[in-house]
Amino acid sequence: MREAVMKPLHRLDGYLPIEDHGLIGDGATAALVGRDGRIAWLCLPRFDSPAIFCGLLDAARGGHFKVAPDRVEESRQYYEDDTAVLVTEMKNAQGTVRLTDFCPLMAGADLSEDVPATRRELVRTLTVVDGTVTVRIDIEPRGECEVTPRNGSVRIRCVLQPDLMLHLSSALPLTGLRTRLTLKRGESVHLLLRWRQFDQPCPSFDASRLYHDTVSVWRRWLTCLKYHGPQEALVRRSAITLKLLDYFENGAIVAAPTSSLPEWIGGPRNWDYRYAWVRDAAFSVYALHRIGLSHEAAGFLSWILDVVERDGSPQVLYDLDGNMPPKEQEDHDLAGYRGSKPVRWGNAAASQRQHDVYGEILDCAYQWAAHHGSIPSELWRRLSVLTEAAAREWRTPDHGIWEVRTPGRPFTYSAALCQVALDRAARMAGRFNLSGPLEKWQRHAQVIRTAILDEAWDPHMNALTEHLGGGALDAGLLALPLRRVVAADHPKMVATTQAVRDRLGAGRGLIYRYLHEESPDGIPGGEGAFLLCSFWLVDNLAKQGKLDEALDLYDSLCARANSLGLLPEEIDPSSGAFLGNYPQAFSHIGVIASGVNLARTLHPSASSSQAGT
Repeated sequence: MREAVMKPLHRLDGYLPIEDHGLIGDGATAALVGRDGRIAWLCLPRFDSPAIFCGLLDAARGGHFKVAPDRVEESRQYYEDDTAVLVTEMKNAQGTVRLTDFCPLMAGADLSEDVPATRRELVRTLTVVDGTVTVRIDIEPRGECEVTPRNGSVRIRCVLQPDLMLHLSSALPLTGLRTRLTLKRGESVHLLLRWRQFDQPCPSFDASRLYHDTVSVWRRWLTCLKYHGPQEALVRRSAITLKLLDYFENGAIVAAPTSSLPEWIGGPRNWDYRYAWVRDAAFSVYALHRIGLSHEAAGFLSWILDVVERDGSPQVLYDLDGNMPPKEQEDHDLAGYRGSKPVRWGNAAASQRQHDVYGEILDCAYQWAAHHGSIPSELWRRLSVLTEAAAREWRTPDHGIWEVRTPGRPFTYSAALCQVALDRAARMAGRFNLSGPLEKWQRHAQVIRTAILDEAWDPHMNALTEHLGGGALDAGLLALPLRRVVAADHPKMVATTQAVRDRLGAGRGLIYRYLHEESPDGIPGGEGAFLLCSFWLVDNLAKQGKLDEALDLYDSLCARANSLGLLPEEIDPSSGAFLGNYPQAFSHIGVIASGVNLARTLHPSASSSQAGT
């Protein structure tokens, strides 16, 4: 990761760049804090709740919580080592201040066990490092609100969340939604924002104790991490970022903490990612499992299988309770980030058919069983039902990994993940002597693999294509070797890798998922390059013996992280600017998984001691 250095604040159309924000959270929700000291994103009380502050989606009307001097000229951000405690240093003509932001965790909480951690609070401590500085404390929730001063603190009830009460308190008196303080060098102001579903007096608090408790919890959790390989600091940061997207209460993992950050500035590809996709969560827990953080894998598997048993079959995505997310709707009251409309809440992909979910769940179970050494009989019954569904539906059209909004098609990736489901079920049945038609599953897995190599192959394009029966290129097929469907050094996979680089390459190692003019997806407008696909390219190059190329590409992708080690969903190839929801689980999965694969290629004997299979 790059060292954080002071740099000027620049706004584009009145907005900070996406990359000029850091992430804090508590395993129930998360906030984005800008380099200007402004919290421009926070949903309460959970990731998928309404946004109390969403200035990222409308600088004028979205709301924010700002703690900063007037007219900040330069600033920088960094994390306290191995924690989710964020520091923002800001400088103006009066002096320099240090703002420390975090969501406190319970003293003694263990993020690797089922020990409660969430306090439903946010602490902001501003200290003057140099000079005498006038500080602004502005809290402006979205929409109308009822404000009640109370003993120097402020109670806020928002119209958008009438059953949620906010309390902002400090040892220094607050004068309402806007407070001005003048502080000298060495002086501090400590702020505590609490949220409850009932009116409750806001007690005094010890910011120093909350800070030390939170730092201790994060660092104790990270002692479980086992990784020795390229970009170790960024891998550790990526693990923390994925944990910040984990809903501690039940193991669900959100794809990103934000909604409607655009995949292209001014375009309509703006989606709500504050839900648990089976695919994204399975990738997340697999990556964490491979670096020794297996508690998250067990938590997610338990959560998703409970949901599947209740509903009978898996959906594409769920809210944090395992229910269907709200119907997708457009919010016409918000202007969108830099004018990118529409702003959306809810996600229509929840009602799509995506057959890859079978493979994601079975592969997650396979990794979990390899760690625990067994499969309980009731769990196996549920997994067997999903395996049979994969065997029936692998040729049935669906909407694919990229969730197209056109009629379904027989996507190659979806068929491949049905093959994964059958293969992993057969492996588990044989390894643990479980009941089931092991040989039939093996034969069916081979039939699907053969169909992919024969029916998706286009000899004129010299590549595997997006559909069984032909079509255009799909960078998602770079994942096939990683899922053990087709070997990376298979001639058709080598050719496909080269075709993706040649035709979907966006320059400097970046890759488009597909070309919209060749693969219509029912949505107008363009998008940036999809980072996870580039990490998949790293893995293919390494497995094809092109290790130097793989390492160079991996390092270049990691260098695209901001100084905090955070990555978005997509990158604008022309400018390097961040696009899409942020930070994105998929991109940090790529950092971890490709790092592990490279480490094992570089040091096969040493890497055998690392977690994973």
